Amino acid sequence: MLLGAHRPGRTVLHRTPAGAKLLALVVVSLVLAVVRSWQLAVVTLVVALALAVLARTPLRELGRSLRGLVLVAVLLGGWLVVQSGWPRAVETVGDLLALVVLAGVLTTTTPVDAMLNTLVRVLRPLRPLGVDAERVALACSLVLRAVPATVDLAHETRDAALARGLERDLRARLTPFVVRVVADAHATGEALHARGIGDD
Repeated sequence: MLLGAHRPGRTVLHRTPAGAKLLALVVVSLVLAVVRSWQLAVVTLVVALALAVLARTPLRELGRSLRGLVLVAVLLGGWLVVQSGWPRAVETVGDLLALVVLAGVLTTTTPVDAMLNTLVRVLRPLRPLGVDAERVALACSLVLRAVPATVDLAHETRDAALARGLERDLRARLTPFVVRVVADAHATGEALHARGIGDD
């Protein structure tokens, strides 16, 4: 998983301020959502992959992290070809892959603290409207922590099932996984409550 996996470096992307990269990702996302063009999707995906190379993201790790998404993209693309034609399929799949790669480049070249500090600065003027910038940043940090932690739990549960010879038993893999995810979420909630977060 590239999400949250910051890799220190000295590339141009590493030196670019977190705010500029976050703004660029938001702008690209809006453009892809508004402009319907399979050519734009392909170009954006190529640029995203080039940026991943520029950021010196290990290609093997990038491919491994995108493996599951590629399978979903292939299935989605096949369905869209039948329903709407190949241009729409290329556009949708290209947009999806490009945004995921760009998000991966953002997280690998930007410390989480820098992204959260930028988010707090952007949201702080909205405090009169009831927006708690620090709480939003905390929620984002919990998501960044939870995604790779959940993936690790899935791998550990799978390995445990394989060790017991139950790799074909869905319940032997799914039930412990759900129990461990819920337990982890409960432990996180207790830790936050112990620090007085959310008591108001």
